[in-house]
Amino acid sequence: MARPIDVYYWPTPNGWKVTILLEELGAPYNVIPVNIGKGEQFTPEFLQISPNNRMPAIVDHEPVGGGGPLAVFESGAILEYLAEKYGKFLPKDVRGKYEVLQWVYWQMGGLGPMSGQANHFRNYAADKISYAINRYTDEVNRLYGVMNLQLADHEYLAGAYSIADMISWPWVVAYERMGQDLNEFPHLKRWFETMKARPGVERGFAVGSEYRQEMSEEAKKVLFGQRARH
Repeated sequence: MARPIDVYYWPTPNGWKVTILLEELGAPYNVIPVNIGKGEQFTPEFLQISPNNRMPAIVDHEPVGGGGPLAVFESGAILEYLAEKYGKFLPKDVRGKYEVLQWVYWQMGGLGPMSGQANHFRNYAADKISYAINRYTDEVNRLYGVMNLQLADHEYLAGAYSIADMISWPWVVAYERMGQDLNEFPHLKRWFETMKARPGVERGFAVGSEYRQEMSEEAKKVLFGQRARH
């Protein structure tokens, strides 16, 4: 029996990406909670696995190619690694592979960061800065438009269901907090509901639901006041 992959996790969009893929793969995994509101991402043990002090991260005790345990941080790298390890949700041919990976990197460089900033300035920032709110809300709107156009003639972002969809869907879940209306984007809405109905997505999204709670003022200090640690 395969040894479970350790998943260092908290129920956030980036965490959901990994559990959704593992559920879709039917691969065994062990969830290790990392309470980011309490600063558990700064422990020396976790920093050995994820030097950017961010979750998720994984440790594969039976890595591709053999050898000792392999730690991988950054959700995009994790999804690419797992898809290659199990041979699913990432095509092997060059054209198909990069059709998927360009959307993976698009999410990592655009949809995730812009949505995160929109969420921060709309819902958490003590000072409601109109320029910042409008800037990031509008950019998320633009990115939704990119997805909507792509999905007008594609069932999924890269054609067939892939890690491109699994990495993007969690960052659309909180569309209302981002100031967006999915009714403006009918193709995106169709895709979003299709994804939501998948049993693997439903199971992966539910992981750690018992940890979800409103962010405390103390947690905000931990998450929003970080500087370099030496």
